[in-house]
Amino acid sequence: MELTLLGTGAPEGLPRPGCPCAACATALGDQARAATALLVDGVLLLDLTPGAAFAAARAGHSLGGVRQVLLSHPHDGPAVEVPAGLPQPGRVPDGRELALLTGHRVRAVAMDAPGTGYEVTGPDGERLLFLPPGCAPAGVGPENGGGQAVYDMVVADVVARPDGLARLRAAGAAGPTTDVIAVHIGHDVPPGPELARRLAAAGARAVPDGTTLEVGAYEDVPDVPRRTLVLGGARSGKSVEAERRLEAFPDVLYVATGGLRGGDAEWADRVRTHRERRPGSWRTTETCDLVPLLAESGPPLLIDCLSLWLTQAMDDVNAWDDAEWAGGGERALRKRVTELTDAVRAARRTVVTVSNEVGSGIVPATASGRRYRDELGRLNAAFAAECEHVLLVVAGQALPLRG
Repeated sequence: MELTLLGTGAPEGLPRPGCPCAACATALGDQARAATALLVDGVLLLDLTPGAAFAAARAGHSLGGVRQVLLSHPHDGPAVEVPAGLPQPGRVPDGRELALLTGHRVRAVAMDAPGTGYEVTGPDGERLLFLPPGCAPAGVGPENGGGQAVYDMVVADVVARPDGLARLRAAGAAGPTTDVIAVHIGHDVPPGPELARRLAAAGARAVPDGTTLEVGAYEDVPDVPRRTLVLGGARSGKSVEAERRLEAFPDVLYVATGGLRGGDAEWADRVRTHRERRPGSWRTTETCDLVPLLAESGPPLLIDCLSLWLTQAMDDVNAWDDAEWAGGGERALRKRVTELTDAVRAARRTVVTVSNEVGSGIVPATASGRRYRDELGRLNAAFAAECEHVLLVVAGQALPLRG
């Protein structure tokens, strides 16, 4: 089954008409995207957008053989003119199946927002799932692909609704070999390398308008790093970046090393903000005992953060007292750091860890402050050495240091 992406952009396209934002200003050449429309084997058109016939011609195809046009979402504004020779567009009721004379079968999948997803099965059995913009499957189960064969390809709004991909993965409808193609791409993420980086973290990719793909053919699916360290200063966006990396995966275990601080209203507000930002399917545990968690198999871990783990470890060995530090505290802390980094090296589960980068600012005025700064720098370096991917977040911008 052959799929041609006549457009891969948001309904308004990219750049958005009249928008002066930085993303729209840099969406040039291959980074410019028309509204998403898919042509399947030249016979099925999913979503009708302005200029579809010209887009098909530029991609080396004709719409003359199209036998069915299906719409996936409500269209704002004036109706799109139907090119001569095309059948009138329609929508399939949720759960209903449409059989084409060409041997293709199309089943409508219910969404959690206005729109209809389409599962397309080719004459040879290849399976494609197309989701409309801003939508995720309403209830993935046996009737929606869960418990059946894994989709060969998923074409979806990965940027705005990564939870949709997480639902498919949780149900077993999307697996490690599923080719995930991001569409409905707008100006929420800067085009080019930043878009590619964010999608790769979710195991997805984007392609230029006009690209033709073979559904079911082997593709080099982006490899999600098993271990990632996200560094950054205060309010740099490091926690948001770490959370974003796991939004497309189900059953994440969020490991909060800070715990609760009785009577500290500002700290309680920070904790509440973090909790409200996480997907509802994530679980949370508050602990600094990281080694056993790293040794277990299970869902991905998001550890936030190493800085507070180090504070607890230094408290435990009384590192703030010079005599205790010289008399065995330093050796005890080194042992703890080695145990942690050894556990990261041996970890089999996906791990995303956050830590503060504090060594680039003012030298602390106290000996204990300088000691903490130095030990955190050593811990970050040792932890980073065991990670496939290391990022530094500055002013909300993630700079890859490794991977």
